[in-house]
Amino acid sequence: MSKMELNPEMIYRVLGSTGETVSAIGVGGYHLGLAKIDEPLSIRIVRDAIDRGINFLDNGWDYHGGASEIRMGKALRDGYRDRVFLMTKIDGRSKKEAEKQLEESLRRLRVDHIDLVQHHEVLRYEDPHRIFDDDGANAALVEARKAGKLRYIGFTGHKDPHIHLYMLEVAARHDFKFDTVQMPLNAMDAHYRSFEKKVLPELVKQNIGVLGMKSMANGFLLKSKTVTPLECLHYALNLPTSVVVTGIDSMKILDQAFEAVRTFHPMSNQQIRGFLAKTLEAAAGGKFEPFKTTSIFDGTARNPEWLGEEPQRVQELI
Repeated sequence: MSKMELNPEMIYRVLGSTGETVSAIGVGGYHLGLAKIDEPLSIRIVRDAIDRGINFLDNGWDYHGGASEIRMGKALRDGYRDRVFLMTKIDGRSKKEAEKQLEESLRRLRVDHIDLVQHHEVLRYEDPHRIFDDDGANAALVEARKAGKLRYIGFTGHKDPHIHLYMLEVAARHDFKFDTVQMPLNAMDAHYRSFEKKVLPELVKQNIGVLGMKSMANGFLLKSKTVTPLECLHYALNLPTSVVVTGIDSMKILDQAFEAVRTFHPMSNQQIRGFLAKTLEAAAGGKFEPFKTTSIFDGTARNPEWLGEEPQRVQELI
């Protein structure tokens, strides 16, 4: 970012070992492509967020068939690109598919480089092996980084913390360290199949940038009637997150994100215990975190072709 602007409305943090300064709240790209939001509104949300101090933008190659990236690309014209740290995600597991998806994202976003590209939906134990195959997706991203098409590499997932840990283990075997990891961090995750308890300490230890998502679990946490939106955002901000990515589908929700920042104060251990006690019963069994317990949120499960072909060496064994 050539025109970094620090705004008193926002909290800023360092993104792991990258040294990049990023806003503690990031705009989630998925919501920007929703059918209920027209394009002018999505552009206004992005630009207003940037003007008020948010500089971290999230997106994904598969969001709404590319609509989210296309809209964000339009929002980033007129000098806005230089003011943000831009991230997107790809689903391809093969080198060929990853290269294709990355080129499509660059074109849709109308940029010559993306600051951070993440392997999306690492949900299965085979994903790390496919990604780190000689002809796997990470080879494509490393080459793209050398070519100046991206700056940093990370991965995301929402299913099981053990798979995140396994991804880090496989990466280490290949002498590779991720710059960022994105995962659910919320007041119910703390009780059930917890990324906070299992993965977060390892990321802090390795100084990998922590991108928290699903602070309200796509609104499911709110349906439990145990927590408010501001409480959810405060809890996620209180964790050692670099960025809390949150979906914003209206100017009201954008204001809510800034209100969460304005009213945030570090929580004491007593406050944390009291807050988590409110969600303990509702969190049991993952009822309000269906992205962990069902395949409803698994885009690559419904669209396996996004992943690309299995490695040639595997096909030869069949």
